[in-house]
Amino acid sequence: MPLIEQLNKTLADAMKARDQARLSPLRMLKAALMNREVERRRSLTEAEELQVVATLVKQHKESIEQFGKGGRQDLVDKEMAELAVLQTYLPPEVAIDDLDRIVSEVIAETGATTARDMGKVMKGVMARLAGAPVDGRAINELVRKRLAD
Repeated sequence: MPLIEQLNKTLADAMKARDQARLSPLRMLKAALMNREVERRRSLTEAEELQVVATLVKQHKESIEQFGKGGRQDLVDKEMAELAVLQTYLPPEVAIDDLDRIVSEVIAETGATTARDMGKVMKGVMARLAGAPVDGRAINELVRKRLAD
């Protein structure tokens, strides 16, 4: 079932249950998907839909970090609740062991030895993980650590 249909069903269920905690992020996601469709002037592919969800998840994670630094625990809690709802629409993240293996393989393939080769390695890793929800910062740190050894 396409994401927008699944989202409409979940949104209707949340409305019937008067679940305000789920309604807000669901409406936000639906609006983001509709806006992207209007931008593209066509229906979105599944990969494009997941990209929209991933963008919203990333924005929420950044907001949580900023609100935490600002001492606004009330907003951190709200963002975390919304983040949990949004993450249900993403496939599970790649395990750290798999990331480590992929980074090792790409380093071996590219012959990278120093931090100067980081761009080649990151490009190769991201190409292999295309479509999978991964944290770019975590990959960056892993590659940096591997090339520093």
